[in-house]
Amino acid sequence: MWYSLQKKIVWGKKQITEVWNSDSGNWRWLQDKPITITSLNRSLWKASVPSLNFFVLLTLSGAISTLGLLTGSAATIIGAMIIAPLIGPITGIAYAMVVANRRLLRRSSLTLLIGCIVTVVTAVAIAKLVGLRSFSPEIIARVNPTLMDLGVAVAAGAAGSFARTRRSIADALPGVAIAVALAPPLSVIGIGIAFNSQQVTIGATLLFLTNLSGIIFSGGLVFLCQRYGTPARAKGGLTVSIVVLSLLGLPLGFSLRNLLLKENVRRSVEVLVRRQTVTFSQTDIRSVRVQPNGDKLSVEMEVAAPWDSISEQQVASVRDFLEQKLERPIDLNVQVIPVNMLNAPASQ
Repeated sequence: MWYSLQKKIVWGKKQITEVWNSDSGNWRWLQDKPITITSLNRSLWKASVPSLNFFVLLTLSGAISTLGLLTGSAATIIGAMIIAPLIGPITGIAYAMVVANRRLLRRSSLTLLIGCIVTVVTAVAIAKLVGLRSFSPEIIARVNPTLMDLGVAVAAGAAGSFARTRRSIADALPGVAIAVALAPPLSVIGIGIAFNSQQVTIGATLLFLTNLSGIIFSGGLVFLCQRYGTPARAKGGLTVSIVVLSLLGLPLGFSLRNLLLKENVRRSVEVLVRRQTVTFSQTDIRSVRVQPNGDKLSVEMEVAAPWDSISEQQVASVRDFLEQKLERPIDLNVQVIPVNMLNAPASQ
């Protein structure tokens, strides 16, 4: 029986191979190979030179990104990501690092520095001109980077470098620009400077450095794996990249830890107050926010309930219940949105 089964498997493989190879012809022209070093070097030099097109697109992307961030429009921010040309010089830095091309490295680095300054200055000017003093959720989302942002940058950098070496998938570059989001963090830096907010400025700077180091590191590895350089030439640049990533990993890991802690505690609090308290079991809980504050937890809840249906004594009882369950001191703040119950009985 086993011998018969083996014969059937061999016969099936043979049939599949014959069907696959039938009428296959010579399709070498369909094979997608890496572009030559000369072509790649020329395209990266072109992308790393601060031309008029570079400055026009950079200024416009900075303006669009800043306005989108101030208004909280995600679609507008995505538009700024697509047209931002910063991925060019950053990929040039990764390539120059692998092939030990110091001229291209200096040119790409200078272009990137000029681009960053232009984007930040544009954001400062627009933020001061508009005059909005509140931070939208899109801004807040870019001031607390974590290791997950570094993971996105590493993957996107690898995709961008690989797309640079293949003419057939060059259309993937806009997707890479959206993934790593280089322009919005620079715009947030400008907004933080305009609003004199040190926390926003530092957080956005950390996010940009995370994206930048991740792209350079993974991009260099992709170029190296495709034999555009040698390990001996790339040793110095990769060592610097690894050191930078290690230094960035400390605050990013701490931020991820806080994020996971807040999310886990938030879910626990929400489940407890919904299912195990009489006070909030029948109310519409709009949001629950948790913020660690030393040994204590600050919990803010927003609920919709009829007027005078929740008293301070009930809130204090819920706080004691949460402290008992979570075994930590808790500051509980509840914002009650009055709800008027209107009833129109059927006419007789």
